[in-house]
Amino acid sequence: MASTSSSSWTPKQNKVFEKALAVYDKDTPDRWQNVAKAVGRSVEDVKQHYQILLEDVKHIEDGAIPFPKYITTTTTKKR
Repeated sequence: MASTSSSSWTPKQNKVFEKALAVYDKDTPDRWQNVAKAVGRSVEDVKQHYQILLEDVKHIEDGAIPFPKYITTTTTKKR
């Protein structure tokens, strides 16, 4: 994921950001101010980060990003 204008986001900030988006949905008054406060970033930063998230989701839904190939293991039962 690309970085925002200020600096890269830490995994912890990303998790807080995702949770804040769930708490403060699109109908919440002052949504972006609340999300910014929760994450510890500016309103501009969280809006830009949200736009990047939307672009990433669109690329995934359009099939532009392939699913990872997971290694599967088989288990055998002891008799």
